Amino acid sequence: MPLGSKRLAGIIALLGSLLLGSCGTGGEEVCDSPLVSGLPPSSFRSSSQLSSSHGPVFAKVNRREGAGGWSPLVSDRYQWLEVDLGRRTQITAVATQGRYGSSDWLTAYLLMFSDTGHNWRQHRQEDSLGAFPGNSNADSVVQYKLEQPVIARYLRLIPLDWNPTGRIGLRLEIYGCRYTSDVANFDGGSSLIYRLSVRPIRTAIEIISLKFKTLKNSGTLLHTDRQRDHSLTLVLEKGRLLLYHQQGVSSSSGGQLLLSLGSLLDDQHWHHVKLERLSGHLNLTVDKHTQQVHIPAELSHSDIHQLSLGAVQSHGLQKPILSNRNFHGCLENLFYNELNLIDLAKQKNHQVTVMGNVTFSCVEPVSAAVTFTDSQSFLQLPGLTSWSSGIVSVVLQFRTWNKAGLLLTFDLPQQDDTVWLYLSEARLRLQMNKEGRTTLELSAGSGLNDGQWHSVELHARQDRLSITVDKDEGATAHTGILLPLTADSQLFFGGCPVQEGSQVCRNPFKVFQGCMRLLTLDDQPVDLIKVQQRLLGNYNHLQIDMCGIVDRCSPSHCEHGGRCTQSWRTFHCNCSNSGYRGATCHSSTYEQSCEAYKHKGNTSGHYFIDVDGSGPIKPQLVYCNMTGDKAWMVIQHNNTELTTVELSPEKNQHAAHFDYASEDEQLAAVISQSEHCEQELSYHCRKSRLLNTPEGAPFSWWVGGPGPGQVQTYWGGALPGSRQCACGLQDTCLDSHYYCNCDADYDQWANDSGLLTHKENLPVRSLVLGDIHRLGSEAAYRVGPLHCHGDKNFWNAAFFDKETSYLHFPTFHGELNADISFLFKTTSSSGVFLENLGIKDFIRIELRSSFEVVFSFDVGNGPLEVQAKTSVPLNDNRWHVVRAERNVKEASLRVDELPAATQEAPADGHIHLQLNSQLFIGGTASRQKGFLGCIRSLQLNGITLDLEERAKITPGVRPGCPGHCSSYGSLCQNQGRCVEKANGFSCDCGQSAYTGAFCHEEVAASFKSTTSIAYMLKESYELNRNNSAWPSSIYSDMTLRGENISMSFRTSQSPALLLYINSFFRENLAVLINDHDELELRYKLHSSRDVEVLKCKVTDLADGHLHTVTIRRLADAVSVQIDQNAREDFNLTSEVDFHSIKSLILGRVQEPDELDAELAGLASLGFTGCLSAVRFNSITPLKAALLRPDSPVIVTGPLTQSSCGSSSPANPYAAETTHPLSEQPSSVDPGQPLVNAIRSDSALIGGVIAVVVFLTVSALGIMARFICSRKETYRNREVKAAQPEEGHEFPFSSEVDSQSAPSENQKEYFI
Repeated sequence: MPLGSKRLAGIIALLGSLLLGSCGTGGEEVCDSPLVSGLPPSSFRSSSQLSSSHGPVFAKVNRREGAGGWSPLVSDRYQWLEVDLGRRTQITAVATQGRYGSSDWLTAYLLMFSDTGHNWRQHRQEDSLGAFPGNSNADSVVQYKLEQPVIARYLRLIPLDWNPTGRIGLRLEIYGCRYTSDVANFDGGSSLIYRLSVRPIRTAIEIISLKFKTLKNSGTLLHTDRQRDHSLTLVLEKGRLLLYHQQGVSSSSGGQLLLSLGSLLDDQHWHHVKLERLSGHLNLTVDKHTQQVHIPAELSHSDIHQLSLGAVQSHGLQKPILSNRNFHGCLENLFYNELNLIDLAKQKNHQVTVMGNVTFSCVEPVSAAVTFTDSQSFLQLPGLTSWSSGIVSVVLQFRTWNKAGLLLTFDLPQQDDTVWLYLSEARLRLQMNKEGRTTLELSAGSGLNDGQWHSVELHARQDRLSITVDKDEGATAHTGILLPLTADSQLFFGGCPVQEGSQVCRNPFKVFQGCMRLLTLDDQPVDLIKVQQRLLGNYNHLQIDMCGIVDRCSPSHCEHGGRCTQSWRTFHCNCSNSGYRGATCHSSTYEQSCEAYKHKGNTSGHYFIDVDGSGPIKPQLVYCNMTGDKAWMVIQHNNTELTTVELSPEKNQHAAHFDYASEDEQLAAVISQSEHCEQELSYHCRKSRLLNTPEGAPFSWWVGGPGPGQVQTYWGGALPGSRQCACGLQDTCLDSHYYCNCDADYDQWANDSGLLTHKENLPVRSLVLGDIHRLGSEAAYRVGPLHCHGDKNFWNAAFFDKETSYLHFPTFHGELNADISFLFKTTSSSGVFLENLGIKDFIRIELRSSFEVVFSFDVGNGPLEVQAKTSVPLNDNRWHVVRAERNVKEASLRVDELPAATQEAPADGHIHLQLNSQLFIGGTASRQKGFLGCIRSLQLNGITLDLEERAKITPGVRPGCPGHCSSYGSLCQNQGRCVEKANGFSCDCGQSAYTGAFCHEEVAASFKSTTSIAYMLKESYELNRNNSAWPSSIYSDMTLRGENISMSFRTSQSPALLLYINSFFRENLAVLINDHDELELRYKLHSSRDVEVLKCKVTDLADGHLHTVTIRRLADAVSVQIDQNAREDFNLTSEVDFHSIKSLILGRVQEPDELDAELAGLASLGFTGCLSAVRFNSITPLKAALLRPDSPVIVTGPLTQSSCGSSSPANPYAAETTHPLSEQPSSVDPGQPLVNAIRSDSALIGGVIAVVVFLTVSALGIMARFICSRKETYRNREVKAAQPEEGHEFPFSSEVDSQSAPSENQKEYFI
């Protein structure tokens, strides 16, 4: 290419690059121009310079003039370099470089920005990190792009760290672009009023945006008058922005508070505000934070007709939100939609009215503040010569979050006194101390740690000393005393110098951490800039000309309603009554289902469940019915009773709406998570058709499903969309021409009942019944509670059988809060459970050894590890629980029920966890250190990962993980046997004397003197080998060389026979309480030998309290344990074989002929009291008598099921589901449903019928007792239930499927 062509191409390329460099996407200007290189020397200032050739003017990137950059005289953290850009500029990036040809460079620094060269503001990353990374050598340029552009005129860079073998050295570049704005200044008595046109154009979106800055913590920012006398007012109150809504011209109230946002907004820095009205809600944005509120329809459709800025200028009679508090400060770039209102005011547009003195430049009051940052901070000022007159005045303002801290101290050498002015419990106190003795105490004010500016005045005149807080609004305390200060006196603010053995300043209180400003001594302002230049007083660890207070509670990191409180350095979340725990109230304290509670060993009862763990759905109170294999979750609504339809000639339909105890999102989550849900739907009818099948339009329907639900026209027990009832599906309807019993329209009672089991249509939300207005029509309905069981998340598991295998999922997003929980079991000693990587950040949980789990992560502050160590091996092939959490305050790790290990987060470090790779489960991206074993119920921030579905398509990983009894088998109590299931386990209580889900519920009965239970073994075992209900290992032709006997009893009878066992060979064993209230065993193991009597030493067994006895015999060795007493050992001296057992008898022995005289007399007395959990080897005679109708048991006399130990919990919904018969309506039709009399029109007739029924049943009961007492005939287990003798009513339940198992207490049987 010719040379001329090359030059032309170069020029074209240069022009193209310049043009492209000035435009961004969509033609927007790219704001990244270098700003420092063209600045004059007067734009650079510094705290000091090493020499004239090391001055700040040489601190330009890639320049070599002078000494090649700026270096201060002393290298410490009080040095700074300042750049004046000449006007307010948009700054987007900063670059640093070391001093040319030297070993001088910065490794970390702070950035400060200002509009005026005073009142600096520190720039922070992620709202917490203040330090920026610097250089690693003197030549490379390190650029940092600001997350959000900064608008400022001045930039100040403060070195934090530098090359340890060199000194501070710096060259600097700032990138950005020109910034233009329209500004208006309000003096507290002025305002702008913008009136819209008479017929404004209605828009779907309405936006008001502006920036403001002020030193006043209260004032009205803007007020909008709207149609229909609505108004919105945005006010600044105590440094926060509050949005109020008012309605009505005569409204005298202060308005309705809609939103509150922001904090410390009175700092004389610019803050951005945007108020958006969208269709049905308002968005309020302050700086980077947005809140949303829904508004009523009439407000969302009302347009603005007047907008007031700086004050309320309303024509109505509404009471102003802030009376006589106009805005005092500056507004910038005020836009209504796209209309620049300040520009209109400048142009004197007719729609804008200026009230008072509004100027179009921002008046910047110069007020230097000072920040006391840590325990070594103090400010020392000399006394004044004027103090010799005896008049002393010290005035200051402060703001802090701390309840305690020293504000001021000084000595009084003439009196040998020390004066302290300090904060204690957020009150201002003054104390004078002489030689360790307090001579004076004053206090004033309260709540002074609220972060607001508070003024303090100390005045001493002649014989009067006073302290005042907040002038007119505060309090004053005074006393008669002199303060003899002189010009030689030294005042110490905030703290004392750290000097060994120094008596100049002593501080027995905490140091002050906060800000001070407007310090005056005898009405003379203290020049803090001179202090900074070391021209006045002394200081240490201060940030001068700025207030560095940060509100860590706005926005709050406390989740789920946790209450945030703070100090200068940190914040604290009070999680009480929130249902959540942890440093930020992130993790739920409750389990996610009844299934999870059951597998922790809990029994039936009310529990809070949190379906999504740490997610947004609130915990809900449900009833968990865990009496069977399944753990049922029961959710009630406002009417679960069988309810009579009230007939009304004015109404053609009856509608019922059901309000559930749980909220909609809670219900939806429960139904989705459960394996099965069902709800009873019943209709009882008499001449009242239901669905009008087969072809007519349905008279009735119900609405069910999530949200508002959908109309359904099928009934309980049928299929969705079938327009059938259960009988139609089963072809069992009363009339085969119809699909529902009620549709036959018979003049007799019928019903259509069944369960709704399709989860997508649950719960039932409302019910409409139509065919109820005809003459003779009667109807009743019942919608039962929602029942759900199973937890799809709890058992979701995967088995990893190769170290190189893993599951992968999308990136985990837990920027500020991350909680991870799962269960694992393994035989391996190490492996990675979980890993997710970012560019630099990562998160990992691994089994590092058989005794240690490690949670490690990096959010930009360097890797951090939390280690949880155990004393038992974790590779025992049992389930272990891991819970890890990381938030902005700390990281924690907990294994099983051991105490959590925690690590605090750095106070001013990075807080956002930024990940971008896939989430690996059971391995890593490198396919190393993979996990071998099972992982189950893996949840990240409350969301369960579906391991099973992913495992189905992943080689080396299998869905599911069997073998739960090794972990949960211990939950099966009292000889219960753990049985494996695909998802979980169950307890087989066949050989246990107890019952219940975990064989934990005692089986007990009250005995009277005539009661007898005889368990017969005269049939051989072979005859019963097909009876799975009886796993008995004892039968008549067996010879026993030992036995295990256990029982509990409570009685006041002495003597009393507890248990009698006999054989076909006239051998027997008796367990009894003798005349001395002692336990006695009588063994007769040979018919021709004497009885061997074993007496125990424990006495007072007939004291009416519960006692537990365990007897074990092996050959001739017998041991007895009574309650918690020491075990007693005995030896038999005769036979040890017990031949051919015939029966086990509890209570009265009906055939005492084979007994010796003494035992026969005792047996005839029977037993009066309570027996519980009786077990002889594998036989449980009491349980067989009460719960197993097919067992070989003979029961005679009254037997009342009871509770020897503690009363069983009553049915928690008994008041809703059980009603005396006298409350039920009468009916000549036996098919008529029984309903609550409160909902019936037949109470009087029902009462009459109740009396008749009661008298009839009572007569039958008396006859049965008479016949039994006369004939004394007993049938094998033909037990008839009857009411106790003293009863006068027969209770019954109208609820078919009660949410808890019916109480078995006080069920009495008569034979």
